[in-house]
Parts: sequence; C-alpha cells; structure tokens
Amino acid sequence: MKKRPTVSTQTLNNWGVDFSLFISGVVVFLSGVYFLILPVGGYKGGRNPMYGIIILFDRHTWGDVHIWGGVAMLSIAALHIPLHWNWIVMMTKRVIKISLGQCKIMNSRGKFNLAVNGVLGLSALIVAISGLYFLLIPGTSHNSSLPDPRWLFTLATWDIIHTWSGVIMSATAVLHLDIHWKWATKVTKKIFLGIVQPPAFQSEKSSAKSS
Repeated sequence: MKKRPTVSTQTLNNWGVDFSLFISGVVVFLSGVYFLILPVGGYKGGRNPMYGIIILFDRHTWGDVHIWGGVAMLSIAALHIPLHWNWIVMMTKRVIKISLGQCKIMNSRGKFNLAVNGVLGLSALIVAISGLYFLLIPGTSHNSSLPDPRWLFTLATWDIIHTWSGVIMSATAVLHLDIHWKWATKVTKKIFLGIVQPPAFQSEKSSAKSS
C-alpha cells in the first residue's frame, strides 16, 4: 500500500504563508506594471495618447487593486519574517563573524542566497515606506488638488523611489523563488497528493471489508 504523502505542521504553515505572499506579490506586480506602462491618466500638455485606455479595469480600480494588494503583501510578509527569524539571526551572526575574521567564508551559493535575501528585504522595506507615504500623506494622489506635501522629498521623487524599488524587489523576488523552487514544488506536490489520496487507514479498512 502506497503511503499517503504528509508534511509537518511547520512546513505546512511556511507553505501557506509563502503561497499567500506569492499570490499577493503577483497581484501587486501586475498592477504595478499597469502603472509603469500607463504612468499618467488624463491630459498633459495636450491630449495624452494613453488617455482612455482600459486594460481589464479602469485606472481607479487598478489603483485600488495595487493599494490593497500591497497592504495584503506587507501583512503576509510580517508573518513570513517571524517564521524565518532563526535563519535571519543565524545568517546575521555569521556575516558579522566573517567580517571580524572569526568564521570561514561561506560558499558561493550561500553568498548568493544571502545577497538576494538582503536586497529583497531592503527593497521591500523601501517599497513599503514609499507606499505608506502615498497611502497616508494628504495631497499625494495625482488627481489631488492639494499642493505637493514635500514630506522629505517631492512627490515626483517619492514616485521614482517607489517605482524603482518595486522593480528591484520584483527582480530579486524572482531570483528568490528560483532558489527555493525545488522546495516549493516538492511541498506543493506532497500537499495536493495528500488531499487527493485517501488516508492509509481508510484504504486498509475498505480492503478489509471487501475481503
């Protein structure tokens, strides 16, 4: 009798958070690409050639999708970090020891993984801060009649920071997914096979009744 695939509770929790983070990340990425392709709505120095173009939804709806997809992504990321906190602390201590000459240099794969996670975390933090700026500071909407609030930077500068930190975050997220692709596919397969296949004890019970 083939044994039913099983995963530990911790692995299942990690997978659930990672999968939710992936879905929300895709939503934010696609809506971000929309605004990157169609950066300005309405008129600007004459008729805007992009005016009136609708891709699936109107511009306002895409804005809501991007905002609340981002809120969901950040909320899930807040759960993702504690689940991997031990790894973060361990790698931070190791980097400090390496810089002090108290530990051997890690291999190239470890360096690459650490670099990707570091850039991903930093870019995500910048995306979050700039996103909260647009969400919470009055006058940051492109359609707002309020003057530029000029909080630390101009509105245009915040827009550039948010856009390009988002581009970097998306690129490193793809690399992060590639690094952990085998784990993700392996666990996903086990979870879905575990759902499809009946438990071993039920199969054995059915066999006993038929005999």
